[in-house]
Amino acid sequence: MCYQHKKCAILRLEKEKYKGRGRMSFTIEDMMLTAENRYAMKFLAGQNGWANSISWVHLLEDTTIIQNFWGKELAVTTGLGFPDKEDWMQLAIQLNRHHASGLIINVGQYIHEVPEELKTYCDENDLPLLTVPWEVHLSDMIKDFSIRVFLQDSTDEQIASALIAAIESPDNQEAYRKDLLQYFDVDGSFQVLLLTCEGLDAMDTVERRKLSYRIQMYLEDITHNASFFYYNSDFVLVANAITEEFLCQLAEGALKRGKKRMPGVELCVGIGSKCMDISQLSVSYQRAKAATYMAMTHKKQLVKFDECGLYRLLYMVKDEGILSEIETECLKALEEYDHKHNAEYVETLQSYLKHNGSIQAVAAELYTHRNTVLYRIGNIKKILNNELKTPDERLPYQIAFYIRSMQEECNSVKNFSHN
Repeated sequence: MCYQHKKCAILRLEKEKYKGRGRMSFTIEDMMLTAENRYAMKFLAGQNGWANSISWVHLLEDTTIIQNFWGKELAVTTGLGFPDKEDWMQLAIQLNRHHASGLIINVGQYIHEVPEELKTYCDENDLPLLTVPWEVHLSDMIKDFSIRVFLQDSTDEQIASALIAAIESPDNQEAYRKDLLQYFDVDGSFQVLLLTCEGLDAMDTVERRKLSYRIQMYLEDITHNASFFYYNSDFVLVANAITEEFLCQLAEGALKRGKKRMPGVELCVGIGSKCMDISQLSVSYQRAKAATYMAMTHKKQLVKFDECGLYRLLYMVKDEGILSEIETECLKALEEYDHKHNAEYVETLQSYLKHNGSIQAVAAELYTHRNTVLYRIGNIKKILNNELKTPDERLPYQIAFYIRSMQEECNSVKNFSHN
């Protein structure tokens, strides 16, 4: 059995395994499951783009229309306008540059043998390259695929609406559980991944949709058990019955591909905690949102909420007034002293707690003489009426600095979003 037939046989088994589960768009994989027999389609190159989703199908005989692609378009050509090897290479380069999902060549009339250089390029750039024989009626094939794309898009919108209901009204399970039952294992695990970038919320609908298509192209190998949509200023990926290790690999792969193909766009990813039932999806979403905030403010591409230490607790406190009160109660006296005497006691205390009371380490970090640090710490203890010796004595101030850092990060994100 040749590679292509083995691949399709495996895919059929996978389809049966995940039959009725949630999927993310109509993909090259989906297309091959029927097209191999119906249209005698053959897969030549670009194996790593097998999971590329398809937004529409275009018949083209030159590269002019490609500049208007949004992303995820499947290109079909007879080769009439590409007589030379160089023309084929230019076609592939343009398709890859504009985030096309793949290329189908109608062989037998204008092209009989696909250039090896074209296959190599498609392999190197994860651009699926396929062929159908000249006897295939392209109009019938394109109509078939376009209908499938339209139907899958409609299904995806229904799934996204139900998932948003689960996020916004988790207690009202009647609003979403039944609708999701045919697509997901609603009693299985769920995990939310958020993707965002600078200016995303300010983009018009067309630009945001284009970016959405491109990001979906980068989320390779997730054709089952997932839904991708835009919600509340972020792109949302809801994964069902997928291991966290695989989800992280998926995110890292998407970031890598995005950096390579969209150098002007800095994507940030936040991953929420895994929940064990659809009714807990809102928890994973809120935690992914917090992780995204931290990723943006710390200039990191990927942050997992479960690895954020004490910030996990602080970000989940919905009453922000309590956090502000704790910070003020602990630091107000020192701030007033600093303002009145042009001192640096707040900064000194933060360094002192950070270095677990090491005077030498504080002096080195603040570029200050050791005796000066000792003098400041002595005064700080008097102002606070606290010797700062035991963990219990230090903990309130450590938490206060965590709160301050978190609030500064949140303000930075808000300013970042409005600019």
